[in-house]
Amino acid sequence: MTISSIKVPDVGEGVAEVEIVVWHVKPGDLVREDDLLADVMTDKATVEIPSLFAGTVVDLGGAVGETLAVGGVLCRIEHAGTGVEPEVRNAAHAGESVETASEPSRVEPKQEPTPDILKPVKAEPPTAQKTSAGMPSAPRPEGDAPLASPAVRDRARRAGIDLRTVPGSGPAGRITDADLDAVFAARSTPPSSASPRQRKEGTERIPVIGLRRKIADRMALANARIPHITVIEEVDVSALEDLRATMNDERGERPKLTLLPFLAAALKRAFIDHPEMNAHFLDDEGIIERHNAIHLGIATMTPNGLVVPVLRNAETYGLFGAAGEIARLADAARQGKATREELSGSTFTITSLGPLGALATTPIINHPEVAILGVNRMAVRPMWDGTQFVPRRMMNISASFDHRVIDGWNAATFIQRLRALLQTPALIFMEDEA
Repeated sequence: MTISSIKVPDVGEGVAEVEIVVWHVKPGDLVREDDLLADVMTDKATVEIPSLFAGTVVDLGGAVGETLAVGGVLCRIEHAGTGVEPEVRNAAHAGESVETASEPSRVEPKQEPTPDILKPVKAEPPTAQKTSAGMPSAPRPEGDAPLASPAVRDRARRAGIDLRTVPGSGPAGRITDADLDAVFAARSTPPSSASPRQRKEGTERIPVIGLRRKIADRMALANARIPHITVIEEVDVSALEDLRATMNDERGERPKLTLLPFLAAALKRAFIDHPEMNAHFLDDEGIIERHNAIHLGIATMTPNGLVVPVLRNAETYGLFGAAGEIARLADAARQGKATREELSGSTFTITSLGPLGALATTPIINHPEVAILGVNRMAVRPMWDGTQFVPRRMMNISASFDHRVIDGWNAATFIQRLRALLQTPALIFMEDEA
């Protein structure tokens, strides 16, 4: 028997290290050719690493949450063979940047010289632990994260199901819709001894790893290095909402207009007078980069956490074009299909909690940007018009600024300009005078 190492592959774009986010195997497990060994994360991209041959897992190169260098040993596998190095399949893909924000992509690992690949060995997925009722006998061990698609994760979240208690019947223990159906069926016949006042004990410990760790690191960086100033202003969006409704009624086959394309158009107009807002502050170098192109980040909640797909060159889009591209980017992010380029390079960010939004928020700037616009809940409120109270559709906007490079006066005048554009949407579409 021969013991060979599976190494962390080079995924390109200067990535020097990866974080282990999921192990699909443990020492002693039998693996087949192409069985998944682990998921690793670089930046906001997750990559699945499969085995190139069949054998027995001897040991692992690190625990979930640990960092490994590219080229380092991911795990070691014992197998039978003649010592001939197998051909690395799909090697041309190892350097492509096709990773997504939440749905892992496949990259073939580098390896040491190994013998001929064995025929697949049949083995049950190591994470599937079922009782006769189809329910797990116990939660997965700490650090053994469940494997499921974003759609399955979203369905489980909405149903209040902890995926760590659900056995997976798919490849490598992947949880499928059928596995969730079995949980729903078991729920419909609860044990008669169950008590609604049953006492609860214990503490759940959840490792902060993968995308959640990346989000935590970025938020900590922004909060620690950027002195925020937040300006909150109310905006009468009655005319804007009337215009949006009229345009949607007459849109035909074009994409439906949300508020976001109008915000993008208003920002494009406001940046003419306030180019300092569409900028990066490279604080380590002491340089402000003002960008001519508007790469608009749209903060988007996905089943795996918050990501920021980017509407690149937003200045080139009309309302319907922007609506279609924003919808495409958001859908790609939620399905885990957004590319690295679509998730990086923003120069200004919009964040919104949609209908769940509060009266006001204090958004955190997306470092190294210098400003961010937060959109809050819209509501009909009575407003005084000089003679009487009239119902108006009102919305608060909250914008945070990097106070190192944006003074309070500039922040206030920018917000007032944005407010005027949103309250009188015809101003957004006025051509510049010659």
